[in-house]
Amino acid sequence: MPKPSSRITGIVPSGKDGWEVHFAAWARKEAGEDIIMLSVGDHDFDTPSETIEACVAAVRGSNHHYTPLPGLPRLRKAMAAASSACTGVETTPEEVIATPGGQAALYAAVQAVLDPGDHAIVVAPYYATYPNTFSAAGASFTVVETPAEDGFQPRADMIRAAIKPNTRAILINTPNNPTGAVYSREPLEQLAEICREHDLWLLSDEVYWTLGGGEHVSPRSLPGMAERTLVINSMSKSHGMTGWRMGWLTGPEKMITLLINLNLVTTYGLPAFISIACTEALEQHYGVKDIAERYAARRTVLLDAVRGMNDVTVRGSEGGMYVMLDISDVEPDDEKFAFAFLDKEKVGVMPGSSFGEAAAGHIRVSLCQPEPVLREAAARLRRFVSSYRREAA
Repeated sequence: MPKPSSRITGIVPSGKDGWEVHFAAWARKEAGEDIIMLSVGDHDFDTPSETIEACVAAVRGSNHHYTPLPGLPRLRKAMAAASSACTGVETTPEEVIATPGGQAALYAAVQAVLDPGDHAIVVAPYYATYPNTFSAAGASFTVVETPAEDGFQPRADMIRAAIKPNTRAILINTPNNPTGAVYSREPLEQLAEICREHDLWLLSDEVYWTLGGGEHVSPRSLPGMAERTLVINSMSKSHGMTGWRMGWLTGPEKMITLLINLNLVTTYGLPAFISIACTEALEQHYGVKDIAERYAARRTVLLDAVRGMNDVTVRGSEGGMYVMLDISDVEPDDEKFAFAFLDKEKVGVMPGSSFGEAAAGHIRVSLCQPEPVLREAAARLRRFVSSYRREAA
């Protein structure tokens, strides 16, 4: 075949991607083994029935046609209300654009602020798609780690040191995947100061904002930041709708207006019946309180179960859908630890190094299983750690 573009071949570099443990666990489960899967962040429960019925009604109501490029007006109004609650800044429908999922919102944000050859800063640990989304824009990036000993809070001095003459944007995620860290106000204020000083865009992934374990501070609410912040959001986590692919981007009205042109050449709008169902879910808050309470309870159960475990330390883990455990005193090689845990105890977790060097020596444990399963996984971890240490001795 003719040569493909460097844009498409350069998105995902060749080599290991850090997800080998997850794929091995999944393959063994599919083959019939009784594997506890704690390596993926997809809900173990269905979308709320009210949302499903709203979609069925919309399909039967002949909502099968094209929709406006930025989203149905009623959908944008509902998303603006959700953004007002999320960011603490009163938001108009003209300041949001609907996208097919949070990843598409991130892609739109990166395309909007970076030209080929520009530079960005990615605060780590990070969600797996972040670096490659910058690669797809032809931009370079520098990963800035957050120290585990600080609970994975961002450090202003480390971010300042990474700024280059062609730096245009910084990307953060709070509550964070994979660490569960909830960025506190002081480091976010310092980050905002950097953005104002260097005239940078701040891309803020806040898809876990309803699952935080404390105060959610959106950098969009800080002085001088509303005009330079793009907030990525999604219904996947907050409303139990991972497979529905509905997200949105919030930002200055002028930027959102420009981004309508990107939808013209990418999505060309979203499915009408899904848009209507999502609108109703946003307006009526279907599932939001229950989902938030469910994950808060699961986090408490798992953290209580691992408390006092020899040589295992909890890092971050205040919010989101994950708990991050420092196992470096047991085994510095987190991938080796995760594979051994899978082999001996039939529990699949993610090596922390899959998400950046800041999380090396950790394992990420998903909370996407019922409480009894999480207790059993913690018991197996305790047993595994004890035996691993004896064998090492």
